[in-house]
Amino acid sequence: MDNDERLSALIGDIYDAAIDPSLWPVALVGIREHLGGCAAAIYAKDAGNRTGNLYYDDGGLDPKFVQLYFDRYVKLDPATTRHYFAEIDEPTATDDIIPYEEFVQTRFYREWVLPQNLLDHLTTVIEKSVASVALFGVFLNRAQPPVDDEMRRRMRYLAPHVRRATTIGKLIDWNASESAALSDALDGIGAGTFLVDARSRIVHTNTAGYAMLETGRVVRATDGRLVGLNPEASRALHDVILASGRGDASVGTAGIAIPLQSTDGDNYVAHLLPLTSGARRRAGATYAAVAAVFVRKAVLETPSPPEIIARTYGLTPSELRVLLAVVEGGGVAKVAAALGVGETTVRFHLRRLFEKTDTHRQADLIKLVAGFANPFSG
Repeated sequence: MDNDERLSALIGDIYDAAIDPSLWPVALVGIREHLGGCAAAIYAKDAGNRTGNLYYDDGGLDPKFVQLYFDRYVKLDPATTRHYFAEIDEPTATDDIIPYEEFVQTRFYREWVLPQNLLDHLTTVIEKSVASVALFGVFLNRAQPPVDDEMRRRMRYLAPHVRRATTIGKLIDWNASESAALSDALDGIGAGTFLVDARSRIVHTNTAGYAMLETGRVVRATDGRLVGLNPEASRALHDVILASGRGDASVGTAGIAIPLQSTDGDNYVAHLLPLTSGARRRAGATYAAVAAVFVRKAVLETPSPPEIIARTYGLTPSELRVLLAVVEGGGVAKVAAALGVGETTVRFHLRRLFEKTDTHRQADLIKLVAGFANPFSG
């Protein structure tokens, strides 16, 4: 199998995992091998309390250390704060977050990274919300070459496929091997779902999809073809559906989130999943479909309070980490211990925080952060 065939098979594995989550470990093994890492995972971090949650991994890391990370070290990881500012699908390595010579001085490095003989972690943000970020990442150990431009290029190419698969995976829940039950599974989806052939003709739809077609507020059926309410949206839908018929890799980054607007001005988004390869082929063949199109109302992504605070006062990720640690309580020594950095570093960042926020005491910083809190939370 040549490189193009292996890459096509890997993308197929990623999309198969969208409809069968038990296949994610297989896909992540392929991803880590393609990128040259020792482990891969999809996980999330909470913006407010700096906790995290593992969704899928390939088993490349010691489970004991994985559990320790989410129990304790997610708060010490310098990347935890920085990830809220990263661009979607843009690869971020450790040195993009903190100078590596400073990173090796942190408690996180000494107690979690070094004992596993790890070297680096290359991540991309695949989803942002008010409360959290979802990440797709690959770890490298000391026996492997460091992150380079080629690895970033490969990560940048795969990230949109992972993002599409995880987005659609949250919408659906069916077993691809039981294609006879596909129609029942589709009816249980809240999003309008349309199975279409290579000419965009609708060959099956679920209950929510029928309701959308009946009102004609978001999408319509014109001569049996799925179309948007304006030529641009229709063209975008048709192009990505046509690409689906040529295979998973042909879809590329198109169709991850095609914007649609309803007649009354509400924003919707369409996500597309190819059905011509891998475990999805049987599901598609049952209906002579090349793709499944999921249409749902767009969710407004408001920046989380920490991100708003940082943007308001022009804080660096390191300054924001110190600010949030101060809010959790304790003086310089406790903050330094919590973050795994020296007290001199904490004092330096505190001086910068006082200057930027026009405050003079740690108590003032706590009041400042409280002013940004959501009054309806908790």
